[in-house]
Amino acid sequence: MNTNNILESKLFKAIILSIAVLIILVFVFGLGVFVGTKKADFSFRWADQYHRNFGGPQRGFFGDIMGNQFTNSNGVFGQILKIDGQILIIKGRGNAEKSILVSDKTSIIRQRDNIKLFDLKTDDIVVVIGEPNDNGQIEAKLIRVLPPPPMTLRPDTHKFHKF
Repeated sequence: MNTNNILESKLFKAIILSIAVLIILVFVFGLGVFVGTKKADFSFRWADQYHRNFGGPQRGFFGDIMGNQFTNSNGVFGQILKIDGQILIIKGRGNAEKSILVSDKTSIIRQRDNIKLFDLKTDDIVVVIGEPNDNGQIEAKLIRVLPPPPMTLRPDTHKFHKF
């Protein structure tokens, strides 16, 4: 049997195809292991920083089985407490302070206008949407500045307050 006959045989083609499929499967499996490891590493580091950055549940992770006390990790609605360079500290739900990292790619919108970071001021009410990073901060993708809440007269105290 010569070399041309071997290269053209069905058995040879089946062996080559099987080896190619096996190589692809090993690559896909390796990619899955890599992605899984990255997710587990991120989850571990994020959980390690959770209580420091988000306050965490009041009774610990297992104190409230229903999870009603957990905060949302991908965004926040609240009042700007502090602006420190590229970092905003926002008082969110349950008075939990969240650290927001603003980058050049962050869209900041007031009504219909795009604004810059230096246009923000403390006490502004904002909605932030972003992704948590390894340090437990939220990397802002969008910051929406809301109009100030209306002032109304409270009948019980005869003083104005915000809703």
